[in-house]
Amino acid sequence: MPPITPARFKPGVSPDSLPETPAVQHHETPVVRGQALIFWDPRNPGRTLDAIDTDQITPAADCVSESLETLDERWKAGAFRYLMPDFRARVHRGETFVIAGDRFAIGSSREMSPAGLKGIAEEAGLEMVIVCGANMGDIFRRNAFNLGLQVVQSPDAVADARDGDRFSFDPASRALTNETQKKSYTPVPLTAKEDEIRQSGGIFAIGRREFPASARTTPRIEWPDPGTARRMTTTEQIIWAHRVDRDAVVKPGATLRVYADLLPASDGTAPFSIHTFNQITGGDRIYPRQAAIANDHFVFTGRDDDNRQTGIGRAFAQLHGMERPYYATPGDGIFHFYFPEQGLVAPGQFIPGADSHSRAYGAYGAVGIGVGSTTLGFGWATGYIFFTLARQRRVVFSGKLQPWVSGKDIVLELLRRWGAKQSQGMSVELVDQDRQLPIAYRNTIPNMMAEAEALNGIFAADEITEAWYRAKGITDLPYPRVTPGTDAVYELDESLVLSDVRPMIAKPFSPGNAYPAEEVAAEKIEFDKALIGSCTNGSYDDLLSAALVLDAARHQGLTHVARELVIFPGSGGVARQIETPDPRLGGESIAGVFRSVGGVIRQSWCGPCFGQGPDALRKGQRAITSFNRNWQNRMGLGGEGYLASPAVVAASALAGYMAPPTALGLTWDPEKFGM
Repeated sequence: MPPITPARFKPGVSPDSLPETPAVQHHETPVVRGQALIFWDPRNPGRTLDAIDTDQITPAADCVSESLETLDERWKAGAFRYLMPDFRARVHRGETFVIAGDRFAIGSSREMSPAGLKGIAEEAGLEMVIVCGANMGDIFRRNAFNLGLQVVQSPDAVADARDGDRFSFDPASRALTNETQKKSYTPVPLTAKEDEIRQSGGIFAIGRREFPASARTTPRIEWPDPGTARRMTTTEQIIWAHRVDRDAVVKPGATLRVYADLLPASDGTAPFSIHTFNQITGGDRIYPRQAAIANDHFVFTGRDDDNRQTGIGRAFAQLHGMERPYYATPGDGIFHFYFPEQGLVAPGQFIPGADSHSRAYGAYGAVGIGVGSTTLGFGWATGYIFFTLARQRRVVFSGKLQPWVSGKDIVLELLRRWGAKQSQGMSVELVDQDRQLPIAYRNTIPNMMAEAEALNGIFAADEITEAWYRAKGITDLPYPRVTPGTDAVYELDESLVLSDVRPMIAKPFSPGNAYPAEEVAAEKIEFDKALIGSCTNGSYDDLLSAALVLDAARHQGLTHVARELVIFPGSGGVARQIETPDPRLGGESIAGVFRSVGGVIRQSWCGPCFGQGPDALRKGQRAITSFNRNWQNRMGLGGEGYLASPAVVAASALAGYMAPPTALGLTWDPEKFGM
């Protein structure tokens, strides 16, 4: 397990040769004025639209950067392409106060969204202000501060706004005024550090100021004494240990500088991270710190522009000598599977990743969070990021796990119960009270804390965690086992009784729109494709659970799928492993079982999950998948995605309609089907 290392200087560079720390610049910022551009909810006349996700702000096909010189051209062109096709023209004519409902910009970490929005206004010599209600997406919010895009949370201002209203915003005080209605509003306040980043001109300016001292400093990780740890959650203890400033108070709402153990990006997010790193460091003074890049998003599309995008990361890796496992080539795997299996993820670590599903590292006892590309590039330059600790929440899983129920069913049921509010941006401690959830199940639940709008989700390391590492030959873990303190305080403390959970299917267009699979089966919903894989359910055990269903069904006479079945292993390692004999399949391989019923195995990548490549849905198509998101247009423009576990997807492929394994006449046998 690699330690957090000091900065490594390029040949000919020394600490003394670094530039002087630039002075803090305070900019005079004039009051911003403009007209309202309101996103109305078409289903609720008179109400603003809630839960606009970043897939709608910047569709996946527009998240492309063909060079570092033209980073934001596609981002600007694609902004709200389908939700509001005339958005760019409306901004250019002065509608610069974008007004939406609650939970604005949830979902993907794509920094293309705030960068594109800001760029659209700037190309017309204007400045944009985002005004939304409660619970803005945490990654978008952070990205906006980094880039200097003004964002304001004011439910009252949103409720009062009407088409044609003129607004003003004072960047110095953050006072918001509806000048038409002569009403003033005090937005949800920022932390002192957030406001400092905003007023200092953004992450580039802060990074240049912090870079020289950070490069001369050796990181220290120090764990709290038992008395202090007793009052802290697992997340809080890990953050406490990784503080840059040892006197910083760790409490919800505090913004701290926190050392990172790993700072991973994908080919989709790397270009903007590279640009940020170069802007802060000059590009030729140090090697990027704790950096890792996996090519898993735009690699198998066959498009020249996508190839140019992946080429940016490839050239960066060559320049700085990044090699496997820190640089994963196409087919090596989705980084949420690849980096853990390569030993780069460990309990007790702090891992900010430039992908929202970096929360998956909570399965291994690490604090994994999603951040934007600029935050990641800042981390590559300094070794740490700015991190605002969220309120703490605990979910205790108790009771006996039921037949055919997996981690996917558990998290879909949890999201269903949380409803429109979801996690309210909290940090979620996940407790497997009876030690019955294997790592494959645990991976799915923290991973989908992205869809739950949580800062992170974490299972404290236990004997299941350590057994998983031992099975991979990893016995030298870098940090002591961290468990929640007996006196830790949770704002919300709840339980989910697993004996109440059944196999689930989430209908469009929300993972929380979930129903028991047996109820859905009664509707006989047909579909075009069954897709198994993604960072949520692409492990060996995930694919084994599907193969066990297919194998048992073959013995019942169901020998060929009724709908197209496509499998995407989570990593190249998983792809190779499923070609080997498995005793639970009578010596047949998982891949052999899939192929025997007409299934097709593809490369390991993320494309179909977000509507890229030949398996993306076309208009009017429907799929049942083991993916993590089924938002509108997510899996392809005009397509409909349903979410379920690998076992349910496999059963559905055989049945020809969406259904659990029981619809095939299979009877649960824990020795045969249990994980």
